[in-house]
Amino acid sequence: MSPTPSPFSTISNGATPSRKVVVGLSGGVDSSAAAAILHHQGYEVIGVTLWLMKGKGQCCSDGMIDAAAICEELGIIHHIVDMRNVFQTEIIDYLVSGYGSGVTPLPCSQCNKTVKFMPMLQYAQSELGCHRIATGHYARIQFDPSCGRYQLFRAVDRRKDQSYFLYDLSQDVLAHVLFPLGELTKSVTREIAIHYNLRTANKPESQDLCLVESSGSMRSFLDQYLAPKPGTIVDEQGQILGHHEGIQYYTIGQRKGLGIAHHEPLYVTRLDVGRNQVVVGPRSSGQSQQCGVHRVNWLSIPPPDNPLATQVQVRYQAPAVPATLIPQNDGNVRLIFDEPQFGVTPGQAAVFYQDDRVLGGGIILNEPDNLSLKL
Repeated sequence: MSPTPSPFSTISNGATPSRKVVVGLSGGVDSSAAAAILHHQGYEVIGVTLWLMKGKGQCCSDGMIDAAAICEELGIIHHIVDMRNVFQTEIIDYLVSGYGSGVTPLPCSQCNKTVKFMPMLQYAQSELGCHRIATGHYARIQFDPSCGRYQLFRAVDRRKDQSYFLYDLSQDVLAHVLFPLGELTKSVTREIAIHYNLRTANKPESQDLCLVESSGSMRSFLDQYLAPKPGTIVDEQGQILGHHEGIQYYTIGQRKGLGIAHHEPLYVTRLDVGRNQVVVGPRSSGQSQQCGVHRVNWLSIPPPDNPLATQVQVRYQAPAVPATLIPQNDGNVRLIFDEPQFGVTPGQAAVFYQDDRVLGGGIILNEPDNLSLKL
């Protein structure tokens, strides 16, 4: 790993720099440090906090208070933008629909695309006369003049890298966004926050989705929208092993919370919405050699015409693994893993990498069990 550059060096994504920037402030240490770095580099910083929902959580009441205080400490203007209706439609309704149909949606990439980055950029341009935004995400952007595209890369701090959640951004967004923390480690970010006496310097990190923080648990959140629908837990032969209160409470690869006594560990391998069944089996039954991906966004490269060797990450905390990507005529892709993968979950993102560069990504399809291998 190359030495960590000074946080006081110039931040750039390869485009012509502008000295006016809108910084998205959630009330956490990362976004606070990003604002402080840019402010002390001489940027004219304007803080913007998106009001996403009522209740607790860094994006809501507590976060807005801390974000406003950070702006006061730095002597910068602070705006709060009411995005509750957009968040309801694009995230809450999206999650509820997904869980109700037997998939496990990934809200963070959807939120970044439809609620945060583009709306914040549009607000900055139309209301504040500013054409550059910044956030506290851990990722890096570079412009490649040879292909005329902005490239998204993993952060230097691989433990904090958030590029997986950013695969669905557009070239227009990448052209106008700065990630001041992309070259820094989390420990350096904390040191910067302490150096500038930011009130968030020692604030603990959020451990859950904002919806979970607000509701207390994912189950409590879902109970507000989806009624319990009792059904059976069965093995792959259809034998009843137990009962459940609703398939929305389960996800592919889940082991804990099944309430089944068995001679070997069992995992959720499939959610059968039609029969209202949770299908379980040994870990070997949860291995996938392939999967389909739809809603594909090509980021650092244009859509390929031919099969492509890549590394694929199918969960945020999962390692990127070798796979062959097969473009389909409908714009979807088929992934053939070099080695079978456990817990490939419909509704989650499959993000395609070439070393640290994000090529693109999409949403894993919910497919029939008897799908044949198509090259």
